[in-house]
Amino acid sequence: MCGISGIISTKNISKRLVNGIRNLEYRGYDSCGVALSNGKGNIAVKKNIGVVDEVDKMEGLSMMRGKVGIAHTRWATHGTVSQDNTHPHLSCKGDFACVHNGIISNYRSLKESLQKEGHKFLSETDTEVIPHLLEKYYAKTKDVEKAFVEALEQLDGTYAIAMISLYELDKIYCAKFESPLILGIGEDANYIGSDFNAFIEYTKNSVILDSGEYAIVTSGSYTVKDMLRMEPVEKETLKISWDAEMSKKGGYPHYMLKEIYEQPQAIVNAMGIDSHKIREIAEAASKSGQTYLLGVGTTFYVAKYGQYAFSNFGKRFFPCISSDEFLNLAEIDENTLLIALSQSGETYDTLNAIRFAKKEGAKVAAVVNVIGSTLSRTADYSILQGSGPEICVISTKAAISQMVILTRIAMELGVIQGKISELEKNELERHILELPDTIQKVLNENSGILNTLALRYSKIKNWLYLGRGIYYPVALESALKMKEVAYVHAEGMPAGFLKHGTIAMIDPEHYAVAFVPPKECEELYNLTMGSIEEIKARKGFVLGFYFNDTDVNGDLFDEKIVLPSMHPVAAPFLQLIAAQLFAYFTAIALKRNVDKPRSLAKSVTVA
Repeated sequence: MCGISGIISTKNISKRLVNGIRNLEYRGYDSCGVALSNGKGNIAVKKNIGVVDEVDKMEGLSMMRGKVGIAHTRWATHGTVSQDNTHPHLSCKGDFACVHNGIISNYRSLKESLQKEGHKFLSETDTEVIPHLLEKYYAKTKDVEKAFVEALEQLDGTYAIAMISLYELDKIYCAKFESPLILGIGEDANYIGSDFNAFIEYTKNSVILDSGEYAIVTSGSYTVKDMLRMEPVEKETLKISWDAEMSKKGGYPHYMLKEIYEQPQAIVNAMGIDSHKIREIAEAASKSGQTYLLGVGTTFYVAKYGQYAFSNFGKRFFPCISSDEFLNLAEIDENTLLIALSQSGETYDTLNAIRFAKKEGAKVAAVVNVIGSTLSRTADYSILQGSGPEICVISTKAAISQMVILTRIAMELGVIQGKISELEKNELERHILELPDTIQKVLNENSGILNTLALRYSKIKNWLYLGRGIYYPVALESALKMKEVAYVHAEGMPAGFLKHGTIAMIDPEHYAVAFVPPKECEELYNLTMGSIEEIKARKGFVLGFYFNDTDVNGDLFDEKIVLPSMHPVAAPFLQLIAAQLFAYFTAIALKRNVDKPRSLAKSVTVA
């Protein structure tokens, strides 16, 4: 949530700096701003509400000149979306400029104290206390580094901070406590970013700050220090494997569509993950007294899918808990394993749950998409899923990849537990390996049909998404996509739950989507069809997603999406991808901001 970009160079940086926050815009896009030092004894700040290109046009961000600067794109937490609340923020004298991600939980008491000392505040944000603290402690110490550390010591909460000062115009100071922050090491410049996308076009060499560290960055060097001791810390330089072009739209109108179309490759990559990594987590799950599946938002629904996969293949029940409720529900000891899912690896609720569990002696396994993320470095076992950058706020390919990885772990557990044979596992994996070609066929042949249906029904305000068994989490995640990207009310639920209350809602204004399993899943199929009959008996509308070898009564569906026949292990993936497209085309019909839906951010790093 929110994006930080910082650059210090031997050349003018304004265009690179603006490009950095443009590439981070999926993290926050309410407002943005830039602070640049032009070497003439002042810090120039320009900022306004709107997306980066709008603000650049209004304020001329990329026309500014300077060799050291920081920039920010905001997702509002404290204070309304306004120019005053936009970062960067300045101290009273304008001698310190600061940008910040996270939440300063004690900012009210700090602000009151600073105001009593004569400091004037211009915004409602928690961030603005930071430059005032810097000004206060510099007046006392006459040392920028000591003032920076003393200011950090006053802050409670989470933060990633970047700061420039008139007193050291050749340096950027930055610090991290739980919120992500990364250095990019270039040839004629060094960079700071919330994630790799801030600087991947200019360098692939990075240094990841750990929580409780700060860095002093010049154009030709950097030093990382521990906040408590102010002593240097040796850091490894990490090579980013992503290509900058992977973050570009590549001719697609939206990143969401591009990333939907990248799902065949995401599955190939997930199936190519080293089997030793898969087996390592499966063995840990086999030995654990209790294993929990953990995620929040989309990753919670992926974890719900995993719960069914572990039950189906490993014959083990692993409770699935939303990260934000984990502390209220879980019983943890040294025999506990957490399997945690996160796209960014920086999700606050998930990291908070993991810290709690590790304090109690639990082991943590992670499936994550971002190399060097906090989750990947905190976990005892870590799988980097290799889906490539996901720029759209709405997760598609990362979720599918995680579903494949959980399926592989579940099948490996089944082999370890003696529930399936190695031969059976290989046969199941073969069916998943056939998925990419079939998905490509669906994307090519069914997109037009889904687009037509989305246009026809885009004005419908209420949808019920129904599935049974492993299709229940498919229904949940499909409904979430419709909510996130189209702002349409969609409720996912088990189809059997319908008759226990929700069936009272069936009327001409409530439409239903039904995910029908392959006919060979006989019991599940019959139960699902029974639920559809219940809706039709009350003159409800049903859009059916089913397979072309399924012998269904066509009269039961008002509309249908018929997909190529699939083995049951692969069928849920195909239905989810079709539902993603339905949500995408509905959003297009409603003229939504597809890649940057209102009020949402890609990496939720606040409580």
